[in-house]
Amino acid sequence: MSGPLQGKVALVAGATRGAGRGIAVELGAAGATVYVTGRTTRARRSECDRPETIEDTADLVTEAGGHGIAVPTDHLEPEQVRALVDRIAREQDRLDVLVNDIWGAEHLFEWDTPVWEHDLDKGLRLLRLAVETHAITSHHALPLLLRRPGGLAVEMTDGTADYNRDTYRVNFFYDLAKASVLRMAFALAHELGPRGATALALTPGWMRSELMLDHFGVTEDTWRDALKQVPHFAISESPRYVGRAVAALAADPDVARWNGQSLSSGALARVYGHTDLDGSRPDAWRYLVEVQDAGKPADTTGYR
Repeated sequence: MSGPLQGKVALVAGATRGAGRGIAVELGAAGATVYVTGRTTRARRSECDRPETIEDTADLVTEAGGHGIAVPTDHLEPEQVRALVDRIAREQDRLDVLVNDIWGAEHLFEWDTPVWEHDLDKGLRLLRLAVETHAITSHHALPLLLRRPGGLAVEMTDGTADYNRDTYRVNFFYDLAKASVLRMAFALAHELGPRGATALALTPGWMRSELMLDHFGVTEDTWRDALKQVPHFAISESPRYVGRAVAALAADPDVARWNGQSLSSGALARVYGHTDLDGSRPDAWRYLVEVQDAGKPADTTGYR
């Protein structure tokens, strides 16, 4: 292995697919050893019933130049998370990067449905998957992260603090979940900063996850065909884009400047200079405010 993160150890919690997979692969491309966790394995699917597996993610990490290690973990089960962290401590004696990307609730929320009409069990399950898992993982993993100065904890969410403050996101449960993760990053920054580590919140833009590509009936190679259905999808980005943002943060000796902040893949690309797979730099959250939410026709000129 070689690269700016050679010798570093990362845990990407929730790396089966989507942003988690993109982040794990890019950390591997930078030379890191990456533990990837999730509930879907080649032997067992999670309730999401998707085909992607953590073993596949680990293989992609290794193919990219790192060392991928798949560990099946349900992050709602504290003992499983404790065992995971004990294993990392035993095998590596360090943890440099923690990415809390656990989600797995795509099938649980109902668009534009008020709280009194939304299925309560599904809403509460969503909150457990999106919030409780992050708290459990931080509780067990952060002591290992703090063994050495310079550790980085990344809380993955959907939307920047500014955007989510002024925008109702999908429904009560979804809105609450994403706001909670932003606040967790803020709180962790106060606890980690004085102890020599950094915590921040990070959001991708409109991401071309495996689920999103399937929804539009396209692939990563043919994604522009979806613009016939939704023209604003032109601002979308691959999961590797936010992955490159995390890799840049992890390699930044001055990463502490971001402690407690809410960041986006597009904004960080302007700072670190990384691009998406096609060489562009989409800035989705600025585009959403200035073009899509403003009711203007789709036009990514100046935004990617």
